[in-house]
Parts: sequence; C-alpha cells; structure tokens
Amino acid sequence: MPANLDEELQKMNMFSDICGFRSVVGCIDCTHIRIPHVPGNEGHYYINRKNFPSLNVQVVCDASLKIMDIVARWYGSAHDSRIFNESALKLKFEGGQFHGRLLGDSGYACTPYLFTPVLRPRSRKEVRYNAMHVRTRNSVERCFGVLKSRFRCLQTGFRNSLENIKLYIVALAILHNIAIIFNEEEFPVEEEVVEEQELQPIQAVGQGAAVRAAFIEENF
Repeated sequence: MPANLDEELQKMNMFSDICGFRSVVGCIDCTHIRIPHVPGNEGHYYINRKNFPSLNVQVVCDASLKIMDIVARWYGSAHDSRIFNESALKLKFEGGQFHGRLLGDSGYACTPYLFTPVLRPRSRKEVRYNAMHVRTRNSVERCFGVLKSRFRCLQTGFRNSLENIKLYIVALAILHNIAIIFNEEEFPVEEEVVEEQELQPIQAVGQGAAVRAAFIEENF
C-alpha cells in the first residue's frame, strides 16, 4: 500500500484516469485458489460454495493491476467480508492511515473507507455512480485474470502442502508485480468468473451509507 501521501495521490490519480471516480486508492476482492483435500476435522472448512477445497485469497490492487496487499491464509468457506474485517489492512484504514478509499463489491459492508455499489439505485446520480464504480473496480477482476494467466497453477490448483501453498501464492503475487514493472508480455487472459452474485449482498446502513450518499451527491 502507499507509504506516504504522494504515493497515495499517484494511486488515486491513476484510478481517476479510468473514468473519473475520485479518491480511490485501491480495489479489493477475493478469489479462490484450488488446493488438495485437507484431512482431519478442519477439512470441511476449506470446501467453498462451489464444493471444492480452496483458499479464499484477498487482494487489493492499483489501476496498473499491481498487487498492493494480499491475504492468503483463509479457508475456502470464509466470507470475503470476514477476511477483510479481520485483516491488518482494515485496522490501518480505521486508524486513518490512508486518505483515499477502497472499492469493493456488495459482499462487503459499505464504510467511509470502502465504497460498495448502491443495491437499488433510485436516481440518475446513483445509476451513474454504480456504472463508474463497476468500471473502476474492474481493475481487480482484470488483475485476477492476468495473474492466473501468467501463473497457470493459480487457475488449475496446487498439489503441495497447505503451508507451502500459502507461501507460493504470495511469492507469485510478487513476481506478478515485477512482471508489470518490467512490462513483461501478458498471456491471453481468461476472464475471471464474477462471484459477487453468489454472495449475500450487504445493505449499506449507518455512517458508511451516509458518507457514500454525500459523495454521490457531490460528485455525480
């Protein structure tokens, strides 16, 4: 993640260049990485909603598709929102370490620092907000597509021990960033399957909803 305000402003400007969505420092989502069956009493926790064992990996990327934050330790049945709620990154946002905000799908709770789509838009401004939200947040879907096309084992799955798989995922994220820095040629991308429709959407309430409504009114 950005280490200072200048770096953060650079990230926000890159996202704003996509379609004009202001104050975005990163886009967040999770993706499932297939793993071997985990034996023992904890094995069922790794079975995801598509009925195969996986790790649910949280990623925050920037507009160039570089991975700024990754959590690769949660079992496949863990909800995306729980992974974020128990992450060190959330504590940093709660503590005011960043001036910008994240964009996430409706599987996350809407907060002043993580904006989600409006579930039932009622005005032109809300419709426009949703459209620009989707275009901007598509960065993380593209990130998953490029990452998995570059390293096919992330698409087909691993056959190693669970602890090694967690290390491999993080190592491949670092190599992905290095490839972007050096403009390495990308392999053809198979589009990531959008999973948010399968998640129970979280209704925006309280301070998060109020901050988002004021942002929409001012900017759209």
